Amino acid sequence: MNTKKIKILAAALIMVATYTSCEESLLNENPPNIVTSSSLFVDYEGFVIALNGAYAEARREKETITSSQTIQQMAQNGTDNLVSNHRSSGFNTIAAEWRDVNNPTQSFYADVFTWLYSIVNATNLIINEAQNGDNVDWSAGPGSDIENQQLVIAEARALRAWAYRHLTYGWGDVPLNLEPSTGATIRSDWTRTPVGQVREQMIADWIFAEQHISVEPRQSGTLTKGAIQHYLSEMYLVENKADSALYWANKVIDEPAYELNTSRYGVNANKPGIVFMDMFTDGNINRNEGNKEALWVFNYERNTIGGGGNNNSRRDHHSRYVNIKVGDVNPLKVTESRGGRGFGRNSLTKWAIENWTPEDDRGSHFAIRKFFILTEGVDDLPSGLKYGDTIHLDFSEDISTESNSRKNWPWCKKVDWTDPMDVGVRESFKDFLYLRLAETYLLRAEAQLKLGQKAEAAESINIIRRRANANEITAGDVDIDFILDERSRELVTEEHRRYTLLRTNKWLERTSLYNARGGQYVAEKDKLFPIPQVVIDANLNQDMPNNPGY
Repeated sequence: MNTKKIKILAAALIMVATYTSCEESLLNENPPNIVTSSSLFVDYEGFVIALNGAYAEARREKETITSSQTIQQMAQNGTDNLVSNHRSSGFNTIAAEWRDVNNPTQSFYADVFTWLYSIVNATNLIINEAQNGDNVDWSAGPGSDIENQQLVIAEARALRAWAYRHLTYGWGDVPLNLEPSTGATIRSDWTRTPVGQVREQMIADWIFAEQHISVEPRQSGTLTKGAIQHYLSEMYLVENKADSALYWANKVIDEPAYELNTSRYGVNANKPGIVFMDMFTDGNINRNEGNKEALWVFNYERNTIGGGGNNNSRRDHHSRYVNIKVGDVNPLKVTESRGGRGFGRNSLTKWAIENWTPEDDRGSHFAIRKFFILTEGVDDLPSGLKYGDTIHLDFSEDISTESNSRKNWPWCKKVDWTDPMDVGVRESFKDFLYLRLAETYLLRAEAQLKLGQKAEAAESINIIRRRANANEITAGDVDIDFILDERSRELVTEEHRRYTLLRTNKWLERTSLYNARGGQYVAEKDKLFPIPQVVIDANLNQDMPNNPGY
């Protein structure tokens, strides 16, 4: 199934969710290209199409919400390890300035809020139709009729909880909607549900999903049992129930199908490199490609069922190395081998780069772009240099308000890659390793620390440090700041860093300390985003207060 068709199906799903109630009032004509609930939700295959549409919407986290802005910027940027650099628009402007710039009229917030509720609405429709649809033919699925029905409901409920994960971390109390809606995505009958109640529903959704989703993905790009268990562990940490968090983390870690990648594998196994980076190499990312560490992969590969879109992670995280000037020359040209064209929206903070010790593979040149070698026939040669010479990137000075737009800044090579067929070297259809087992080990360490099991927490951390050839630690080294440091070393550009710091009540402290552009301006109110003004305006007759400080 090509990318265009996937996007059409995703849009169709949202349209079905929006206009289901109008179905009976339509003219009797039934054009074959119009998707309605009565034509889609008749058999297992139709529900899979609907789920593919919901997954396509979820993948927009790393595509675009609007005007080239991605939600990954909101979940990652403006923290201790990622800072706004080149681009000044959307959330990059907010994270660079905070103060009055962070306000309810920011269109970026409205776009993200609407996008997330479109996923909630679409999954509610799938759940409702699967539970209540008459005469659905479930026989084409992998199990019995009831098992196939429950699998569909489980994936939809898991994706609904995933959307609410973003919403609750971003806004706290948000409307809890469990029924299909008609009309506009932003409703006029909303009230804010206490965040604890919303999270109770998320946990219920994930517990149901965990019972029906398999260890391996139904198809490449779909959720696994391990991903659901991982989210349960994280959510119980949010709820300060460390014993439950430990239980679910252990469920993932103890599953034989999931294991850390500890030896070279895949397409570059015989080339110079490190074990840690193999799983981020195109052709190695999915479980069926040998990556046993993967719990959930976002598929962007074109012409693939369950895939499509454009992974903007590279453009967000790469510096604009093509604009590096040596004398009067911009010597470096954009090439596939250099990972394609970058836009430098989110850069590593100086602290993040210096967080790796010299022996740690995760901070080596295999993992972090630190230099370029001038290539004959490609690059322009500056005066005084020759082909084969090295241009070193410079992180000696912090990225700050006074020194932003740093073109010669190192970046994480996890996101390197561009389409060999793209002559402009601008697009990326590389799959994204969205959740992996190493993060589960770090969730377990956090739970163990909360339970006073510091020796066990040290071992959970050492398991991933050994792979990176980093020095082992002892129980005396373990506190929440060390775990957060280790998460950055292991997961930078992957995890939703803002959510991690909020969960551990460290966002304000560590952003102020380590983010030289914007960190000096953050305040208590910035822990939660403002409810978009368009949502408040649509609910003037409801109790819809904004978050404190707005």
